[in-house]
Amino acid sequence: MKLSLAIQTPDVPFQLQVALLAGSLDEKLRKAAALGADGVELMCFDPATLDVESIRSKLAENGLEAAAVASGGLGIGKITLLHPDPQICEVARSRLKDLIYFAASLRAPVVTIGGFRGRSNGDQRASLTRLGEILLEAAAIANSRGVRLAVEPINRYEGDLIQNAAQGLAFLDQVNHPALGLLLDTFHMNIEEASWTEPFARVFTAGKLFHVHLGDNNRLPPGKGLIDFQAILQTLSSIGYQGYLSAELLALPDADRAADETLMYLRTLLKKVL
Repeated sequence: MKLSLAIQTPDVPFQLQVALLAGSLDEKLRKAAALGADGVELMCFDPATLDVESIRSKLAENGLEAAAVASGGLGIGKITLLHPDPQICEVARSRLKDLIYFAASLRAPVVTIGGFRGRSNGDQRASLTRLGEILLEAAAIANSRGVRLAVEPINRYEGDLIQNAAQGLAFLDQVNHPALGLLLDTFHMNIEEASWTEPFARVFTAGKLFHVHLGDNNRLPPGKGLIDFQAILQTLSSIGYQGYLSAELLALPDADRAADETLMYLRTLLKKVL
């Protein structure tokens, strides 16, 4: 398993609460490397405006991988795939393609789909069908470029479509594309699941555990709340998960300390379970 920090890219026009590390992108990458991260999850808003060659070079200079390309900034910016305004929906679909192209250029394995999907139009079944159609088309594009899409179950207070692992797997069965899987986030699991570990095992067994987000139940760094991260990491180790554990959590007490505390805690746990 590899460790990642979620950071925002310069195209995001506002500060994301769950983005770690302060400073320019250059400074963030240097800090991530110095703290011992294996990669960074890049949270974007308009990736087509970014200098891909420069970012690829800076990642290599710092010995980092692009762990994932995240769409969270778009969701917070109200550009969503199921937005009630058709024009905004089209913008969102175009941005999804840009995220896929950006990920492929950086050899990032996944593009995440969380709040970026939006909410239902009042008819959840119809909304899920529509979302499935959109993501099926996007998954075909992603698959042709060696990228996968990871849908994130989101708790009931932040979303009304796909709130837990079981619903996520049912949605994947409906869409039925090999490049479409799930991202499990411990913060959302804390609200919606009945076990810290069973959803990870179930989704992995289904071949659909594409990415993992870590944050404690209070969305602070792991170890600052109630979640049993040792049990989670033991489960992930025993089932053979080899992907990224990406810290996406509140930048408290500040963006740098939250990153440092997270990586120190996770490295200690990984030594115990590996």
